[in-house]
Amino acid sequence: MIGKLKGTVDSYGEDHLILDVHGVGYQVYCPSRTLQTLPGTGEAAVLFIETMVREDLIRLYGFAAEAEREWFRLLMTVQGVGAKVALGVLGVLKASEIANAIALGDKTTISRAPGVGKRVAERIISELKEKTPSLAIAESGISVLAPDENASSAPDSVRDAVSALVNLGYSQIQATNAVAKALASAGNGAGAETLIRQGLKELST
Repeated sequence: MIGKLKGTVDSYGEDHLILDVHGVGYQVYCPSRTLQTLPGTGEAAVLFIETMVREDLIRLYGFAAEAEREWFRLLMTVQGVGAKVALGVLGVLKASEIANAIALGDKTTISRAPGVGKRVAERIISELKEKTPSLAIAESGISVLAPDENASSAPDSVRDAVSALVNLGYSQIQATNAVAKALASAGNGAGAETLIRQGLKELST
């Protein structure tokens, strides 16, 4: 299996690029966000690769970071989510945004991806809630709930609770992580006061 390719960008297509590696041109399909960040034709590029092998097809999917590749794999485990939808999600959301959206049960953010309706968004959240490394990622510093991004589409109670914990001196990562755990424990209908109280308990343990 091919896990990583380092070469020169030969050309770009609508949803893929040709990466020249020592004279061999690999056609690699990528999320739109990845294609937008890659260098121009003739320049060096590195992609983390997921190889998909079927009876009638061998296709390479490329990502700028290993975290994106892991999310691609996770998304593909959700019922009704194929490679096209998974690429669509990663095309509009960063790995950290997906992690926080799932941790906070934020269907609106996930539904921004093409081909993802309310039902698919709900399945992504429910099926990956336990599998996802979202909280571990948040603690490692990769995932941050940015006030001007995810927080705007999260429930008011969640935004208020995160903001309150930040105002108390906790970091954005600590606050997001604590509120996510509090939400999982108290339920989606929990108010800001409950989430703050539960969040403080999480932070004190």
